[in-house]
Amino acid sequence: MEVKTLFLLRHAKSSWDYPRLRDFERPLAARGSRDAPIMGRRFIERGASVDCIISSPAARARATALLLAEAIGFPIDDVVSNPDLYFCGTAMYLKAASLVEESCESAMLVGHNPTITDFANEMTNAGIANIPTCGLVEMTLPIDHWPEISPGTATLAQFDFPKGGD
Repeated sequence: MEVKTLFLLRHAKSSWDYPRLRDFERPLAARGSRDAPIMGRRFIERGASVDCIISSPAARARATALLLAEAIGFPIDDVVSNPDLYFCGTAMYLKAASLVEESCESAMLVGHNPTITDFANEMTNAGIANIPTCGLVEMTLPIDHWPEISPGTATLAQFDFPKGGD
């Protein structure tokens, strides 16, 4: 049996400076724009890599995905948007993971709370209270093919967030 790696990244800190913007359009705050590259650097320092990045299309999630991609040398043009990752339930995250291209040994889903925390816990039974903004979860899955993914079968390999490291 092979092992696949799934990363879950919560969008970085968003700005509330523009109250007339729809939630979907909220940009990153200055802190969020700083945190995403920091998390990218720590990702590289751990020796991690990712074959595909799939993001919620919301402005703050997409910006987080692009900043992290740039920091790790992932082609930003290859970051994919999936509308199912914007304020949906854990079933949609499971579906998105099950549809990852077979050529990818590792994938990253970039999304929102509370679903991203709920999904991490549903997959790993880790009991994470909250994935903070720009928090990154790495889990390993004992599967040969992405459609085999199922709740409770993943192992939590890493949980990092901007204030949790250097």
